[in-house]
Amino acid sequence: MDYARPLPTYLVHRFHGWKATSYTENQAWYRHLAQQGQHPRAMVISCCDSRVHVTSIFGADQGEFFIHRNIANLVPPYVTDGAQHGTSAAVEFAVTALKVAHLIVIGHSACGGVKGCQQMCAGHAPELEEQTSFVGRWLDILRPGYERVKDMDDEAAQLKALEKQAVMVSLENLMSFPFVEAAVASGELTLHGLWHEIGSGSLEQYSASQGAFVPL
Repeated sequence: MDYARPLPTYLVHRFHGWKATSYTENQAWYRHLAQQGQHPRAMVISCCDSRVHVTSIFGADQGEFFIHRNIANLVPPYVTDGAQHGTSAAVEFAVTALKVAHLIVIGHSACGGVKGCQQMCAGHAPELEEQTSFVGRWLDILRPGYERVKDMDDEAAQLKALEKQAVMVSLENLMSFPFVEAAVASGELTLHGLWHEIGSGSLEQYSASQGAFVPL
């Protein structure tokens, strides 16, 4: 496997800096995590976007969140077709094995994945329509959300609304998983939908009683 290369020097330096400071100062905690295993209270499904850093947003420590990231923070519907389903597998593990108490889906502003879905559904991204496009076929999950906002005239407002639809569609799809539905019904699991505005640092949560996202 001679195509695997050494890490860039700047990452090596950062690792040694972490090992000499954060790790050294918290060795007992890291050893506890290694020996006792993980017992996170919440699973977070967020976007791959490098600007969205949920552990920083919530000031979380190692071992606190079980995090799964994918393009546009999407959860597909429950399907058992023998294919490989990374997001579904992560949800299953979190709910049935780790027994998380909370499952949080967090979307964000200026989401490139959601923008791609908007363009694809409007017929402006033929490359995403290709059956060979992994991104396009993944973004098909969000098509029901696009149908709800497609009649909005303002493109920027439509994009923001679609970013929030990515959260709503994911929450709806989560409830199609029998083990999620059962855990919610028994009170062992709660679902939460959030939307993060990167520039202002603000956070909104979906309110079922108001049927809308409201500021925290």
